[in-house]
Amino acid sequence: MYIDSHCHLDRLKLEEFDNNISNVISNAEKASVNQMLCVSVTLADFPSMVEKTASFDNVLLSCGTHPLNQEDEVDEKLLQSLSQHERVIAIGETGLDYFYASETKKVQIDSFRKHIKVAKILQKPLIIHTRDAQQDTLDIMREEGAENVGGILHCFTESWEMAEQAIAMGFYISFSGILTFKSANELREVAKKVPENRMLIETDSPYLAPVPHRGKQNQPAYVVEVAKHLASIRGQSVEQIAKITSENFNTLFNLS
Repeated sequence: MYIDSHCHLDRLKLEEFDNNISNVISNAEKASVNQMLCVSVTLADFPSMVEKTASFDNVLLSCGTHPLNQEDEVDEKLLQSLSQHERVIAIGETGLDYFYASETKKVQIDSFRKHIKVAKILQKPLIIHTRDAQQDTLDIMREEGAENVGGILHCFTESWEMAEQAIAMGFYISFSGILTFKSANELREVAKKVPENRMLIETDSPYLAPVPHRGKQNQPAYVVEVAKHLASIRGQSVEQIAKITSENFNTLFNLS
């Protein structure tokens, strides 16, 4: 069994799935991907995400605002209220992205701090996006006490030094289809070093389709390719990677 620890089912272009999200879920299940975490990127779209995934018991949710999807300050009270939905197991996707939007740095930092505060109040782990903002991300995590809830550095592309510091704060490192890209040699070196009990796999679908599906819309079924590459990098079987990453996901979110 595989778990896709980070996907955006509500962002899929469903035309290629006969306009039916159940076909996406069916594809995943046929590939032995039996659980998915559908991750929120805006509070405005959260109710729609809940509605679109309501029929699927194997789809869990997060609630938050992506650092690239904000022009105004996050409403902390609304974030806390929405995050109490029974299917929400995580807060985010939050974090910092200075690669694409350094001009919104101040708003991103304010939002990130609010997400950590809400996560601590509700005792739910964080889903953190970070790009070209290593030091600020780590500093804010420490200043706000993110280690009290833990969580995931998702779609990890940063240095081993950052991964090591995040792991020390109780965080997990999640690998996406980027791991399969020819240009990702440094990331593959990081993947060799992450402790077994701190690694996860994801698609970030509909984005970042892994080899051999480059150019296609990504979907949860393709997380198996990420597992295969991670297994090859670490000299383990894909069955071991599936078991380890599923157990890690269940441990992080306290799922039976």
